[in-house]
Amino acid sequence: MAFSVKDVLRLQVAPALGCTEPVAVALAAAAAASLVPAAAESVEVWVDPNVYKNGLAVSIPGTAGLSGLDTAAALGLCGGDASLKLEVLDPVTEADVGRAKDLLRTGRATVNLLADRRGLHIRAVVRGVGPDGATHEAQAVIEGQHDRIVSLHLDGEPVAAHPLLAEGAAGGGKSQMDELEDWLRGLSLAELLALAEQLDAEDLAFLEQGVAYNTRLARHGLKYGCGLGVGKTFERLARQKLIAKDMFLAARMLTSAAADARMDGVKLPAMSSAGSGNHGLTAVLPIWAVKDYLACTEADALRAIGLSHIVTASVKAHTGRLSAVCGCSVAAGAGATAGIAALMGGSLHHIAGAIKLLIEDLAGVICDGAKAGCALKLSTAAGTAVQAALFSLHGMRVRATDGIIAESPEQTMKNVGQLSCEGMVETDRTILAIMIQKKLAGYV
Repeated sequence: MAFSVKDVLRLQVAPALGCTEPVAVALAAAAAASLVPAAAESVEVWVDPNVYKNGLAVSIPGTAGLSGLDTAAALGLCGGDASLKLEVLDPVTEADVGRAKDLLRTGRATVNLLADRRGLHIRAVVRGVGPDGATHEAQAVIEGQHDRIVSLHLDGEPVAAHPLLAEGAAGGGKSQMDELEDWLRGLSLAELLALAEQLDAEDLAFLEQGVAYNTRLARHGLKYGCGLGVGKTFERLARQKLIAKDMFLAARMLTSAAADARMDGVKLPAMSSAGSGNHGLTAVLPIWAVKDYLACTEADALRAIGLSHIVTASVKAHTGRLSAVCGCSVAAGAGATAGIAALMGGSLHHIAGAIKLLIEDLAGVICDGAKAGCALKLSTAAGTAVQAALFSLHGMRVRATDGIIAESPEQTMKNVGQLSCEGMVETDRTILAIMIQKKLAGYV
């Protein structure tokens, strides 16, 4: 099956309010709660290790710093709107937060780790007692993608043809996303570039909306210095003339400031890429920052961002949605450097070289969950994306004899996928074990 660039944008790029793992848990809880013909009174959630890892310590929007998947589940039950998908928590009010805290305090919102589960999986069970005293139980299951609800049950019976169910979920076959990723894995870099050539005015308008979302987060981070304040610190150092304001710093500052705000739970959506808001920040903002240093138009920059989303989706098709490898570095970073190299006038040869240079530099960056410190990793990815593009345009090449780097960018992407899906499995378990120990010790 062949897809178009519109399919890639439709399936891979979407607004997301808050870190996508706790938001996905909130979505499952809200979906289950919407089925209960009574006041929902409790929620129990089961998640795979990577969802657990990424939702352990990140702040949730609109909660004044609350974190945790149990909190996300309680918020989804109390005030979430499942029809909004990854913006499920947008309607949550202060009163809803108060109700969620009560559920947590009384042990009526709990999370269980499915330690041996592979792939993105969330199951939420909501219970409530009706006016007649009867107890009702509803279940929602999300698999494969953060907003893909594959099954709904009420009182043990499947709920069919429900608007919240993902397209094709009832048949049990491959989703459109699975088919898209199969297709992307078979494309050469030249074919990915050709996809970007299909971008029309409607696509550019959508990409511009993503820029608006992500730069709004960046402006908030720069203004208030929230989270770790990485972006704000860069700005202060430049103002004090301790570091130079160049395209490297501009990319790092804008990208990290947005991550500062998002990881701190600011109630502003990000335009995500390949299922991750932070991927979206990395895929978009370095390019938008660099454009001010080049002789190019905003339309040129938007086309480069389109290419960035396409390359990000391609790398993620190899690595999987969640893994021990930091996707913001190797996937969105690869997308960003491809877009920057293209914006600088680079050819296919230069773009291929930039992707390989970035992967050689950042392939070892681990994902140890979503948290305030992600702003540091996004800063590194943004700066390295600029550096790799410049190095490639000036003739630097990584040898195919170096580590996991191959002769072609396509095989290099496959090697990163193999590293992520096979080689880092035990690393992922170790990361999670360390984080669970911290939680038990009261540090999280």
